[in-house]
Amino acid sequence: MTGGGADVRTIYARVDEWLRGTPPDLLAARRTQAELLFRRIGITFAVYGDKDAAERLIPFDIIPRVIGQREWSRLEKGLIQRVKAINAFLCDIYGPREILRAGLVPADLVYRNPHFRPEMAGRRAPHDVWVHIAGIDLVRTGEDDFYVLEDNARTPSGVSYMLENRDVMMRLLPDLVSSHRIAPVENYTDLLLNCLRSVAPPSASREPVVALLTPGLFNSAYYEHSFLADRLGVELVEGHDLSVRDGVVYMRTTQGPRRVDVIYRRIDDDFLDPLAFRPDSVLGVPGLLEAYQAGNVTLANAVGTGVADDKAMYTYMPEIVRFYLGEDALLQNVPTWRCREPDSLAYVRAHLGELVVKEVNGSGGYGMLVGPHASREEIAAFDKKLQAAPDNYIAQPTLSLSTCPAFVEEGVAPRHVDLRPFVLTGAEGSRVVPGGLTRVAMREGSLVVNSSQGGGTKDTWVIEDA
Repeated sequence: MTGGGADVRTIYARVDEWLRGTPPDLLAARRTQAELLFRRIGITFAVYGDKDAAERLIPFDIIPRVIGQREWSRLEKGLIQRVKAINAFLCDIYGPREILRAGLVPADLVYRNPHFRPEMAGRRAPHDVWVHIAGIDLVRTGEDDFYVLEDNARTPSGVSYMLENRDVMMRLLPDLVSSHRIAPVENYTDLLLNCLRSVAPPSASREPVVALLTPGLFNSAYYEHSFLADRLGVELVEGHDLSVRDGVVYMRTTQGPRRVDVIYRRIDDDFLDPLAFRPDSVLGVPGLLEAYQAGNVTLANAVGTGVADDKAMYTYMPEIVRFYLGEDALLQNVPTWRCREPDSLAYVRAHLGELVVKEVNGSGGYGMLVGPHASREEIAAFDKKLQAAPDNYIAQPTLSLSTCPAFVEEGVAPRHVDLRPFVLTGAEGSRVVPGGLTRVAMREGSLVVNSSQGGGTKDTWVIEDA
């Protein structure tokens, strides 16, 4: 908010004025009202492995994060460039594999990746779009310094919170919202529906039928699945609602079977089709991969995209951008050590107390070590895991993440944040909804923003520069 100095940045001037003029008890009342709204709407999530299995609310912070339009324009260009390179990379590794022959990416990193799908070798995704919905996590470390923390190219979540956060802000703080010219986010679902329909198979009807495939009620993100299906105006289906006949996917309806052209799937590859992947899956649709390979249905995102959001593959993104696009990456990676390389492993082991170490296939803030906040015992235990399977880990410096003001129990205080913008890619190109989801580490000093680890969210405003 101050850029690290004493003066408030211009884009935050009205927010600062509002904070100074609003009594703490009114802020507390608004926070309570926001929680009641979220409970009434039903915005909850579950944490796998939680003993009481209770549904939780993600804490919502009522102080918005503000980004200027010029700054956002730079981020938008970098995000579109990155997703374009990711799609080119996936086209290549399931096709001619030129980047592997050039030696820029180790072949074993692709072939031994648990998310690499040999079934997709030699296959083309419709319009060469593999990743239709991408969530790119960004962190800020300085006035002009944004870094990509990770790429989410499988089934990125969180967009429902981006949309609901804006709705709640407009209901609870209309005066503050109306005092700014904020870029809208509510058109996200219109853009998403247009994106999905644009990649429908050639045999689809003039208005392609889209369905959202969910694992069901007990999935931790089920609220988001039902929310998006409702906003999109499409059917929310489970595996048993779909069937494949003669290579075509049909959906059960009260009027009889109806062909489905595009499936926005929120199920991991392993569970999509028991005939092709895990035979014990009861979540998927038998024969779905066959229908996809026959070109009769489009899956968003495509099968096999997980190779691109592997944290080891992330380390090669600057080279991937340069190889396919012939230009330098506009958004930089966080400096990263690949523990699969002996010199890097030696360095990481010698500096565990200073680094953040992550599993290459980890998510949700699990399976990681934040060295500066870890005990000696935790560091020693993690060192053993690192020695046993160095290929499974990467390490990064502990960045000085930017903070935003947050309203917490002790009042208004700085808390570390990241940002997840959502990039939509269809037959006509890519679009980014202005803002995205800001996640907040609600605990003082914490760098972990994941909801499963106690993180919260706040509304993200992209406004005209003063």
